[in-house]
Amino acid sequence: MCAAPSRAGSGRSSGERYVRVFEACDEDKKGYLSREDFKVAVVMLFGYKPSKVEVDSVMASVQQKNSGILLEEFLKLMSTKKAAQLHHSEIRQIFTAFDMQYRGFLTLEDFKRAFKSIAPKLPERIIVEAFREVDQDSDGHVSFKEFESAMNYGQNEVSQLHFA
Repeated sequence: MCAAPSRAGSGRSSGERYVRVFEACDEDKKGYLSREDFKVAVVMLFGYKPSKVEVDSVMASVQQKNSGILLEEFLKLMSTKKAAQLHHSEIRQIFTAFDMQYRGFLTLEDFKRAFKSIAPKLPERIIVEAFREVDQDSDGHVSFKEFESAMNYGQNEVSQLHFA
């Protein structure tokens, strides 16, 4: 089990924090993180235990070359994960801003109100088309999942695979 790195100097960059966690989890100084080491590192950095699918995906992407995850790969993975986490948080904030009634879903009226404030000259028919496109199950409501899917349309699918 990894020893938690000290919190002293918490003003450091996230890259430095990732290195400290990597070093703490590489207790035997092997130069890489095993599957179990990686799981503990994710808990330390992000506060949750990664799913088997997430760990399998990450390990499969590095296992061909090494016995585990090298520091450079770990830094890239954690940076990607942090960016995905920030992106998800931004999408949640936008959804919440659109959901002025705090219902947990968006209506066509919510869309119209939001678009009128950010793009007042946008024709209503375009707003209606956008709403219909985002409302994947055509129930007249856009759930957060539908909204997030629309916001992520065309994003790099690899980061979604590793950190679903």
